[in-house]
Amino acid sequence: MKLWGGRFRKEENRVMEDFNTSFPFDHRLYREDISGSIAHVMMLGSCGILTMDEASQIRAGLEGILRDIESGALPLDGQHEDIHTFVEVQLTERIGDLGKKLHTGRSRNDQVAVDMRMYARSQAENLIAQLKSLTDALTTKGDEYPCIMPGYTHLQRAQAVTFRYYMQAYVSMFSRDAKRISSALQILNENPLGAAALAGTTHAIDRTITTEALHFTKPVDNFLDAVSDRDYLIELMSDMSIIMMHLSRLCEELILWSSQEFRFVSIDDAYATGSSIMPQKKNPDACELVRGKTGRVYGDLTALLTTMKGLPLAYNKDMQEDKPQFFDAVDTVSACLEIMTLVISTLKVHADVMEQSVRKGFLNATEVADYLVAHGCAFRDAHAIVGRIVIFCEDQGRAIEELTLEELKGFSDLFEDSIYEYIDYQNILRKGNKREML
Repeated sequence: MKLWGGRFRKEENRVMEDFNTSFPFDHRLYREDISGSIAHVMMLGSCGILTMDEASQIRAGLEGILRDIESGALPLDGQHEDIHTFVEVQLTERIGDLGKKLHTGRSRNDQVAVDMRMYARSQAENLIAQLKSLTDALTTKGDEYPCIMPGYTHLQRAQAVTFRYYMQAYVSMFSRDAKRISSALQILNENPLGAAALAGTTHAIDRTITTEALHFTKPVDNFLDAVSDRDYLIELMSDMSIIMMHLSRLCEELILWSSQEFRFVSIDDAYATGSSIMPQKKNPDACELVRGKTGRVYGDLTALLTTMKGLPLAYNKDMQEDKPQFFDAVDTVSACLEIMTLVISTLKVHADVMEQSVRKGFLNATEVADYLVAHGCAFRDAHAIVGRIVIFCEDQGRAIEELTLEELKGFSDLFEDSIYEYIDYQNILRKGNKREML
């Protein structure tokens, strides 16, 4: 059944029919479509556009369809143009011609707009919950291993930090991600029902009824914007791209740290794979896949931005392409958040290797310079002195704290016995604004 076929003299070409259909991907909107239709029809009954008996019969039919879909009794298959057609065909088969009144005062334009807003809202709430699970896992793992480790700039050992503090850096990133999605939720949570095709309906509907029933904060302000707005999807996909960027950075750390060159961590066997030819290999494939899927989510965002960039108001069929891109992005991000929460939860940290790396990396060199400054040396002079000390230590194969006081005095008379306590790594972390690293 074509919802729009009355104006046409001939049937749609089968190739065009297949090309036009969105049911293979938008069928996942069945719950939102039925919920939105129930709110719409009960509003029609409240406003006297339908009788309350008619509205109640239609509602009962829609609720029966929802139950049958979710129980598996009604499979989401067959030849249908979209999920809206599927639901309306099922409704008419169940309650007769009364089902045809469901669409009174509504267009597929505002219908799909409300479906997508509700779906985006539920998926955004799910992502926030998943981000919370990941940050909890990062916090727990950091608390489990408060060990000292190198911090890096330019991928070169720079200063001593703790593994807990490193994990908290990612907690900060993913917490910002959750805030961004929460902000997007507030912006998108407006009700487009009542916009109809682009300029409303002549029926005396009440948009506040559907707004309250569907838990929106307010009706949209402009009908043209209501049916053509996909900003909320683009914003969420942008937020998801940032999430993936953060996940990819975390994955890159774990890939490096789990290598034989670092040996800082071991990824659990459940989230690694082997080589088909090299029996010794243990590959961090979970992390590599997340890193690879980041580009996929970026591509989804770019595709939708490109689709929307040249469209005049109001609705254009190009916008049907928003769904595959958004669905793919949200599915990918959700899967990546789930797997990374498991990877972090099961991660084994080798504290002894991390500490050895700290001691071999001259990571207290900055504190040696600070010590000289505290004893009256200009910083630039202190910087040069410590640079010479590092060269000496490299040549000797020793750490700075292993040098004798006599050797240190060979570089500056300002050194005293107190230098050793000053540059002890645990003492360094306990000082001043570094205490939060512990």
